[in-house]
Amino acid sequence: MTVKPKIAIIDYGMGNLRSVSKALELCGAVIDIISQADQIENYNAIVLPGVGSFAPAIKIIQETGLDIAIKKHLQNNKMFLGICLGFQLLFSQSYEEGTHKGLNIIKGTVEKFVPEEKKRLIIPHMGWNKINISDNKFAKQMYKDVTNNEYVYFVHSFYCKPEKKNIIATTTNYSIDFCSSIAIDNVWGCQFHPEKSSTIGLTILKNFVKKCEDYNVGN
Repeated sequence: MTVKPKIAIIDYGMGNLRSVSKALELCGAVIDIISQADQIENYNAIVLPGVGSFAPAIKIIQETGLDIAIKKHLQNNKMFLGICLGFQLLFSQSYEEGTHKGLNIIKGTVEKFVPEEKKRLIIPHMGWNKINISDNKFAKQMYKDVTNNEYVYFVHSFYCKPEKKNIIATTTNYSIDFCSSIAIDNVWGCQFHPEKSSTIGLTILKNFVKKCEDYNVGN
């Protein structure tokens, strides 16, 4: 009998907690919402969601010690999923309303879409758009049973630009081809909202839960 993985959703005051929690529960996980850094060690996996601005988010995470706890969790080879702002916070630096250092778990920057009058680029990038799945071996786990060029739901004005291209799991075109998700062994992150992306999003979350089953509490 498979034991359901225990997954913690981190509440740092800027996350879409309810919809993420319900979606993961539908995918077979046991979900708790936590806000204390010392609680993280009790879980197989953590999810960092997020809606809002980079600077206040990273400030809260650093002030509460969540940054140290998240890095320790990853060093213990446990699963992590960052969603939207929670994905951007993984990066070295963001240029949203100034220059701000991130968690630096992923080397790279968070940059703003530049409006182009000829292309009538609307910011924020909001609504359904396609994902192009890469040949990254971990992308095959993240997107198992997902067909290439499926549509997922986005709401964002900034995009992530990783230094290492081989960690990119999907790209999406919005005037430019940008990194819409990454996958590196136990670290997954997506700019789109899987919890709002219908059956495709649930498939991605099921793949996350399935991989979490390989990680035991305390490892």
